[in-house]
Amino acid sequence: MTAEPTATEQKPPGARSRSQHQRRKRIVQAAAALASRGGVEAMQMRTVAERAGVALGTLYRYFPSKMDLVVAVVSEELDLLEGSIERRPPRTDAPPQRAVDVLMRATRGLMREPELAEALIRSLLLSDVKTEFGDRMTGLLLRAAVGPDIEVGPADERRVLARALSSVWTMEMIEMLRGHATAEQIQAKLETAAARLLVDF
Repeated sequence: MTAEPTATEQKPPGARSRSQHQRRKRIVQAAAALASRGGVEAMQMRTVAERAGVALGTLYRYFPSKMDLVVAVVSEELDLLEGSIERRPPRTDAPPQRAVDVLMRATRGLMREPELAEALIRSLLLSDVKTEFGDRMTGLLLRAAVGPDIEVGPADERRVLARALSSVWTMEMIEMLRGHATAEQIQAKLETAAARLLVDF
C-alpha cells in the first residue's frame, strides 16, 4: 500500500519557495523592528523568532548567527534605497552632485530610525561576517555618477574612487549618530569629497 504524500510533499516547489521567502522576509522585518527600538542588543534571536512567529530552530536555519541576521537587515535597507533611486534618479547634471544626492538619501532614510542606523553601522565595522554593503553602495554611486547603462569594470579607477567616497560617508554617519555632526555638515563634507574624488567622471 502506497503511503499518502504529506502536506509538505503535496506543495509544488514554487509554493514552497514563496513560503520560505515570505518567512525569511518576516524574520528580517521583525529583526529590523527590534533594532529600530533598541539597537543590536535588542535583536535577541529568541525575541526575533517570537516576533516573527517562527520556531527558534527555524530562525537558525535561515540565519545561523545574529550577525548573519544583521547583514540581512542591511541588505533589506539597501534594497529600499535602490528602489527609491530607480523610481526617482538624481536629476542634477554633475556626477559628484548625483553621487551626493544618493548618499544624502541614504542618510535621511537611516536617520528616520537612528537606533537601527547605529545597529547597521556598528555591524559593518565590527562584524566578521562578510557583507555586500561596500560593493552595493559603490555600485549605487557609480550608477548615479556615470549612468546605469555604462559598465565600470572592477579594475577601473572610478570604482576605487566611488568606494572611497562611500567610506567617507560611513565615517560621517558615525559622527552624526554620535551627535557630532548635522545632516547639513555631512552634506557639505560629502560635496567637498565628491568634487575631489569624482572630478574626472
